[in-house]
Amino acid sequence: MKTLYLDCGMGAAGDMLAGALSELLPEPDVWIEELNALAIPNVRIVREKSVKCGITGTHIAVQVAGEEEIEMLHGREHEAGQEEPHAGHGHGDHMHTHAGSHHHHSSMHEIETIVQNLHLPEKVKADVMSVYRLIAEAESHVHGVPVTDIHFHEVGTMDAIADITAVCMLMDRLSPDEVVVSPVHTGSGQIRCAHGLLPVPAPATAYILKDVPIYGGEIRGELCTPTGAALLKYFATRFGPMPVMKTQAIGYGMGKKDFEAANCIRAMLGETDASGDTVLQLSCNIDDMTAEEIGFAMELLFEGGALEVYTIPIGMKKSRPGTLLRVICTKEKKEDMLALLFRHTTTLGVRETETARYVLKRKIQTVNTAFGEIRRKDSSGYGVSRTKYEYDDLARIAKEKNLSLREVLHELYKG
Repeated sequence: MKTLYLDCGMGAAGDMLAGALSELLPEPDVWIEELNALAIPNVRIVREKSVKCGITGTHIAVQVAGEEEIEMLHGREHEAGQEEPHAGHGHGDHMHTHAGSHHHHSSMHEIETIVQNLHLPEKVKADVMSVYRLIAEAESHVHGVPVTDIHFHEVGTMDAIADITAVCMLMDRLSPDEVVVSPVHTGSGQIRCAHGLLPVPAPATAYILKDVPIYGGEIRGELCTPTGAALLKYFATRFGPMPVMKTQAIGYGMGKKDFEAANCIRAMLGETDASGDTVLQLSCNIDDMTAEEIGFAMELLFEGGALEVYTIPIGMKKSRPGTLLRVICTKEKKEDMLALLFRHTTTLGVRETETARYVLKRKIQTVNTAFGEIRRKDSSGYGVSRTKYEYDDLARIAKEKNLSLREVLHELYKG
């Protein structure tokens, strides 16, 4: 299986991810020419050689109106003349402003208009907007306002659009079957903004990285930006240690700042054995529960994080008809599943089996259709690709439009 592993031991920012991924291409300069040919308004992107702690890698510099953006405080606009503190460690990622210039606030609609006008495959455009939606949802939650009212003073600038577009283009070009991301180093301490101190990771970053393994470490400052977090969250198949793999290409994406450790993301592209992905089967036999009770237990197991829950009719001792209840889960969810099984079923014992799992890479994205926004699951790998619209959205549209599910699907695929 074609696997991409991202080592985020020094966090993540959009420019660092783009730099690392660009080094995996056989001709990265050709890709840079294609990126600049998109003509993102007033933007020019440059690949620069950068050395950190003796390691040579690539820094992606984004020039807006002929100048490279300078860093800005996370979360708030930098007040003119205020001292710049230790903020993000890339070229600023989502935190930029020209010295002395007015920082423009961009809405989701403005960003979508810019992206839709770029000469990109529809899939890449959808990826770019899906990453922005992750950030918008985080900002909406943090600031307590609807997503439609979010204005991207942190990320809604031309250089951030360039970073996100660059990474989405590279991921499309590399097309890995699986993306494995290390636990993310967020940095620690606080960062000062125009209105006070913010904790690290910043609130939007922390929200995006929910359910992702992260750690603060000893480096004080912001190592993972909201843009970097959203790109990782969107493209990661899973988070964890580096799998056993035969590497074919290695890339280093460098940040601007210098630390005791090399300020970079390392990307490794290679082949893995899909059998390295293992899951647990937890099974128990039941002969004294009603169908309603078993159904209730199944719902709670799904809500608790089970990958799959199903039943099989079986024959038990004394010729009693019974039910085999089986839960498939990750190793990390084992204790949670056991607790739920013993609490909500009458079983006195649970059997455990470790088994290999072979899966297609799956990603859910929101797409615009004649019926409005609908979630779609895209799956690929092993030489196949599949697309399927989410049932809940199809059912909602069918009820609203008084159509059958088949009629809704016909209209979607026709479009």
